[in-house]
Amino acid sequence: MKLFQSARILLPKEAELEKWAVIACDQFTSDLSYWQRVRACVGEAPSTLHMVLPEAELEIGKKPNRTAIYTVMADMLANGGFQEYADSYVYVRRRLQNGMVRQGIVGMVDLEQYDYRAGSASPIRATEKTVLERIPPRMEIRSGASLEFPHVIMLCDDETHSLLDPLWEKQEELPLLYDFELMEGGGRITGRLVSGEDAAAFDERMAAYCARCMEKYRDYPGSQVLLAVGDGNHSLAAAKDCYEALKRKCPGRDLSHSPARFALVELENIHDDSQVFEPIHRILMDVDTRAVRQALEVHCAPGGYPVTWLCGGEQGTLYLSREEGALAAAVLQPVLDDFLSAHPGRIDYIHGAETVAALAAQENSLGLLLPPMGKEALFRNVTIGGVLPRKTFSMGHAREKRYYLEGRKIQ
Repeated sequence: MKLFQSARILLPKEAELEKWAVIACDQFTSDLSYWQRVRACVGEAPSTLHMVLPEAELEIGKKPNRTAIYTVMADMLANGGFQEYADSYVYVRRRLQNGMVRQGIVGMVDLEQYDYRAGSASPIRATEKTVLERIPPRMEIRSGASLEFPHVIMLCDDETHSLLDPLWEKQEELPLLYDFELMEGGGRITGRLVSGEDAAAFDERMAAYCARCMEKYRDYPGSQVLLAVGDGNHSLAAAKDCYEALKRKCPGRDLSHSPARFALVELENIHDDSQVFEPIHRILMDVDTRAVRQALEVHCAPGGYPVTWLCGGEQGTLYLSREEGALAAAVLQPVLDDFLSAHPGRIDYIHGAETVAALAAQENSLGLLLPPMGKEALFRNVTIGGVLPRKTFSMGHAREKRYYLEGRKIQ
């Protein structure tokens, strides 16, 4: 069975795509106004918004209305609302806010070959620690859903750029599926159909890529990672757990071709120039800031990872020992977890250094600015050391995350 393969992809027949496509549900979780604007824009128009639940609404105590979600899906299927593209991929080009163009290809991964648990040896693997409490709300919706719309971005380690660049070069020959502006400053997105001989050629390149990866990391400790989750790991983990639940429910049943065994994702190349990895910083609030710094100083060493601390109007740099972990976050996060388990306080994870500085100016608050992680080291680090600590890196800015667009039947 192939790791990544073509699928029966669905796109809406009659819909304003600007309203159909909405950003991943786990974005703008602290900005309910963003989602209020989205709901006002969409109204009653056909949209993926009616088939997902933004996490910002979970934060205010809103429970998933699964019945409403399932009804929308069933109605669209019953009324012939989708155009189906069998045995196909979608080649995607996304122009970002900075003007760069990010390319990817939509297909499906085999969940039998993916495992998000720490210590996994599967060829498709999570990059960051999975927070188990985040999986059940997603399973609640997926378990009875007839359709999936992915925001998962899967990464490949294609230094030769042999997987996607051939599609870039012949894109004008591929049938155009969509070309429009994403709402709320998401940039412009174009999708082209990859089927027939073009799909077969991509499959051959994918097989060659897997063989190269096996050879590349052959002498490293740990099992090789062929594909790694860049974004949307908790949604993919929910798909995995739903599939495992089906296997337990149907012992002995052949599920090799069950749609539940697969999940739709967009595959992108980590070596693409448009892929920018940014550190996720920490802010601790309502803490004894001096005690936190003292706890961290125990784990410092000359030449270590530089972590800048901010507190009130003061700042300094701690050098966390490189012998204690492959990344700064791998050393830092366990210390913070242990400290907060024994002392009062709370933690949040922030993308921008300016935001951290503003929050660190508040009383009893400590900001910690992490150094960037070289994206080239991601596959090597996961192969050698397993999943990274949670909130180690972010792929670009919030508005550059994937929008729900293509769909697939999962029941």
